[in-house]
Amino acid sequence: MSFNTGLREECGVFGIYHPDGDCARAAYYALFALQHRGQEAAGIATINDLELSVHKNAGLVGDIFTEEDLDRLNGTMAIGHVRYSTTGGGGRENAQPLTLKYVKGSLALAHNGNLVNYDELRTDREYRGAIFHTTTDSEIIAYIIAQERLNSGSIQQAVMNAMPYLKGAYSLVLMSSRKLLAARDPWGLRPLCIGKRNNAYIFASESCALDAVGASFVRDVLPGEVVWVYEGELHSIRMQNPPPSRLCVFEYLYFARPDSIIDGQSVYDARLNAGACLAREHPVDADVVIGVPDSGLVGAKGYALETGIPYNDGLIKNRYIQRTFIKPRQDTRERAVKLKLNPMRATVSGRRVVVIDDSIVRGTTAKQIIRLLREAGATEVHLLSTAPKFLAPCYYGTDVPDKDNLIAVRHSEEEIAKIVGADSVGFLSVGSLKSIIPDSACGSCDACFTEDYPVL
Repeated sequence: MSFNTGLREECGVFGIYHPDGDCARAAYYALFALQHRGQEAAGIATINDLELSVHKNAGLVGDIFTEEDLDRLNGTMAIGHVRYSTTGGGGRENAQPLTLKYVKGSLALAHNGNLVNYDELRTDREYRGAIFHTTTDSEIIAYIIAQERLNSGSIQQAVMNAMPYLKGAYSLVLMSSRKLLAARDPWGLRPLCIGKRNNAYIFASESCALDAVGASFVRDVLPGEVVWVYEGELHSIRMQNPPPSRLCVFEYLYFARPDSIIDGQSVYDARLNAGACLAREHPVDADVVIGVPDSGLVGAKGYALETGIPYNDGLIKNRYIQRTFIKPRQDTRERAVKLKLNPMRATVSGRRVVVIDDSIVRGTTAKQIIRLLREAGATEVHLLSTAPKFLAPCYYGTDVPDKDNLIAVRHSEEEIAKIVGADSVGFLSVGSLKSIIPDSACGSCDACFTEDYPVL
């Protein structure tokens, strides 16, 4: 993300079955590729000779695992997780994968998404005697699956039977003692794909994780589908009559890495298309186009290609500073922006600048960026967003704040420009969202822009 305070990331999941072992290292490399989806915590769980092992902690992937950890975790199956918390706080106690032992054996689960009926599910089961060890909706999912397994003939059927209880977004990777499984919510709100490398099967949030472990893309997990690997073979069941698919459109605009392909659509191409649409909707007479690192860069290129205005690097990112959204006070957030971004004076000084960002949420960070550019000598600054106006919160894992904190709810584009210090401000239209993802096999969820929620 481009340092917007308030809009936060979701999680990344990974799973691998490989009969020749060394799955822990494959998971480790894949989690590096998915690190952009969450930096609060990470973990890997493995199965070796039916025994379940796990190592997880708060922090980044590279800080959590040692060579000794990976040697100890070696097995024929592994699942991994990188976490950004949307339900439940951070810290080791809420790190994933979650692991449990019950009468049917062992279960490990990694979850990306957010349940809208979490409170209802938890309260109901607590009043029936359930005891929970975390504050995450992921533990509710694991509990319901384990409960359903007591009355099901298989773990995959238990996962399918759990789906009607789970309202919201979930892409899951699970392990029993003998099977690796993946499941995607009926609306397909969060991405999940399948890969293969020789006789190994792989599940991942994004195709970039398949590339990281040398696997080839097979297909996406379908909305409402449960897929599992047993004794080296891939199997699948799908719920009958799933609702129309609604993948979060912000996967294309921000969450996913640009080298990923999600539900048939190149993320890079989607961002190029968004920039081109912005150029047609908000033409500006300017000298240079720049993007806010990282997810505004490709959109800036698309804008430049469409208009013919030169594209150049205008903001340099310090990659060794934590993200602004974890700073609790406004003054420290503003100081952090200056530490993380530095303008290229040679690019912007004496020039009329178009700045492309992935979104404008509160407007606080946009104000800081525009101030930096003006201090570097920009004569005009025009701020454009490859996302439409945020008008409503998200309940599915994109941590968009409530309406009171969304600048576009309270102010017009002209007013926002005055607040942030820009010469003009523009947003992608909601009507352009479908046109930027022509190759997507899924419909899209745009509820944070339209309040058209697929499930509540």
